[in-house]
Amino acid sequence: MTLAKSQWEHLIPHRGAMCLLDAVVAWDDERIHARAASHRDPENPLRADGRLHAVNLCEYGAQAMAVHGGLIARRDGNVAVPGLLVSLREVKLHVARIDDLGGDLDVRARRLMTGADAMQYAFRVEHAGVPLAEGRAAVMTKENP
Repeated sequence: MTLAKSQWEHLIPHRGAMCLLDAVVAWDDERIHARAASHRDPENPLRADGRLHAVNLCEYGAQAMAVHGGLIARRDGNVAVPGLLVSLREVKLHVARIDDLGGDLDVRARRLMTGADAMQYAFRVEHAGVPLAEGRAAVMTKENP
């Protein structure tokens, strides 16, 4: 059931090189599993001083959340309401940088709570089965008037 980027990239606000994920491996009502190779791209827009620091894995997790919300909305005949990442909690980084890792990243997110104008997810990013980062993220959404 892998979904190529062309099947979901229009569902999220991230465009071009800022769309960090490459494929959705699986998803259901509560979870998403995506893959990414963009950490190896020397033109990755999140690089600083030629490196991609592990803190940027939070953005990978947040993008998985956005894709999940877009897929759920589309399945239900709706369009996802844009959101704003407002908090990160209990973030644990297990490495300092990720640009030197070969192979793809596995990015997983699990919806913990959804409300009228907010949602919370737990995320985890792994490389070859080894945890790189994990935490929780909260997003506020607001309908356009």
